[in-house]
Amino acid sequence: MKHFVISFFLLLFLSPLVYAQGNYTIVIHGGAGNVDRQRVPEAREAEFYAKLNEALDAGEAILKAGGSSLDAVEAAVRIMEDSPKFNAGRGAVFTYEGGNELDASIMCGSKITAGAIAGVTNIRNPITTARMVMEQTPHVLLTGKGAEQFAREQGVEIVDPSYFFDQYRYDQLQESLRQMQEQGYMETGDMMGTVGAVALDVHGNLAAATSTGGMTAKRYNRVGDSPIIGAGTYANNASCAVSATGHGEFFIKYAVAFDISARMLYKGSSLDEAANGIINGTLNDLNVSGGLVAVDKDGNVSMPFNTSGMFRGYTKSSGERVVKIFAD
Repeated sequence: MKHFVISFFLLLFLSPLVYAQGNYTIVIHGGAGNVDRQRVPEAREAEFYAKLNEALDAGEAILKAGGSSLDAVEAAVRIMEDSPKFNAGRGAVFTYEGGNELDASIMCGSKITAGAIAGVTNIRNPITTARMVMEQTPHVLLTGKGAEQFAREQGVEIVDPSYFFDQYRYDQLQESLRQMQEQGYMETGDMMGTVGAVALDVHGNLAAATSTGGMTAKRYNRVGDSPIIGAGTYANNASCAVSATGHGEFFIKYAVAFDISARMLYKGSSLDEAANGIINGTLNDLNVSGGLVAVDKDGNVSMPFNTSGMFRGYTKSSGERVVKIFAD
């Protein structure tokens, strides 16, 4: 009996320590597109790698300390929102009118809850407000002025819209407008890289987060897949967490992020089979470009894309770490 009591108390006090050392994984992306080596100077390539590693480090620090997957994906995405190198937050592309309209979403795989905002113009970190929608309201998606009012009431950092100005992105807009005038297009269809993160924490919980500035020269308050749960973002502890990037209209119509989970749950597909089946199967057959990052409940990672490159990376509790930009 004495030995049993000692063993019981050892298990009681030591099990949290053992559990805190459980497996974790975080995967990020900074968008998919035409990013072949010839178009990215070496110095700029190094800057991208540094920022991707910084985002991974921010998320991993939380997971390594036993923190939640929700905290980890939010932290990683905030790093990329604050960097002008990505199409989210400060580096967001410009609308037809010359402004910036930001979208973001986040999802908790343990509770199947989600929050999103769309079409905001003055919220420094949209992903944080999306999480507040999930945790502080009975809603999933808030848009425009209403989302901005909610953000102010929650005390998040509000900035002047000029904060998002980036000369490189503005020059891209001017080129797009020139092409539209010459070719008669209503919109260019030029998609810059959305950012996102997915994570599995030591408690076995999955989460996903996505943030974007949308499409260059977009009009009429266009909203893509990034703030649409099941299209650009999805998480379910029973299957996987997904964050997507690409031509948003098609990701919405084909419910891409949810379909990964559905194929796993209903068809018995592995994560990689499901993810590649969508990106290099369904969407590729439709001549739709894009990619996604995903992690399943066992920590397996998938990062398929059908473009020349995708800013991407992951790190695991095993010490395995990968950061890549190009297809090779």
